[in-house]
Amino acid sequence: MMRWLIAPALAAALAGGAQAQARERTDAEPLAPYKIILVGDSTMAPHSGWGGAFCAKHVKSSVACVNAGRGGRSTRSYRQEGSWDIALAEAKVPGYRATWVLIQFAHNDQSSRPERWTDETTEFPANLRRFVDEVKAAGATPVLVTPLTRREFRDGKLRNTLASWSDQVRGVAKAMDVPLVDLNALSARQAQEMGAETATKLAQEAPTPEELAAAKAGTTLPARPAPPAPPPIEGNGARGQVTRKFDYTHLGDIGAEVTARLVTQALAQAVPGLRSQLVR
Repeated sequence: MMRWLIAPALAAALAGGAQAQARERTDAEPLAPYKIILVGDSTMAPHSGWGGAFCAKHVKSSVACVNAGRGGRSTRSYRQEGSWDIALAEAKVPGYRATWVLIQFAHNDQSSRPERWTDETTEFPANLRRFVDEVKAAGATPVLVTPLTRREFRDGKLRNTLASWSDQVRGVAKAMDVPLVDLNALSARQAQEMGAETATKLAQEAPTPEELAAAKAGTTLPARPAPPAPPPIEGNGARGQVTRKFDYTHLGDIGAEVTARLVTQALAQAVPGLRSQLVR
């Protein structure tokens, strides 16, 4: 008899629970996600910059984080090769409560290679202004980011070779009234506080004994030439290869996380509307 009493009660409870869940699903507010698009060079790109750590650890699950940073690109070559068109198309995708595009260049704008080089006081700021205008026209919000400092030292003092280029970024941000993440100032201050020896730990690989000894003495050695690219793989085999190296520019796992945290904290101050979506 007890079984016959329990079974109807259990069935009613299950049915009531299912109805309640159905009501919750019906009454739930639709998800209104956010989007952050990262546009820049290798100091932002996956495996060599801070962007991977930022997307993986410093935004909430309600944020779609797209790292479109690419190694070796300048404000000129990023547009010419079509990468900017891809990033801008991402910025135009509907369905997001808000979309921000973080733009960080200068390392390769300094390059002597003609396809990368831009004039510091004319073409470089003009390219940034054009990026800003096009992001706004796409319905998104641009955020300019000054370039990550190189960790080169002389007599114990950091040589911030990107300081004047950072001034150009600051000038565009002020003139166009757009948010600024001053990564150059933040990373330069941090590297100086670390000192040349400790700053080597931010690189992708460990320094040679000679490089470490020079850093301990306060004057870093000239950067090694880049290793040759691996030969292409024929057929349909796996092609993804990442060459890690020691230098004073690119970031390993520790450097990426340290820098991503700097960016996150500065972004929370520069863009109040993003604070609730950032993990600091």
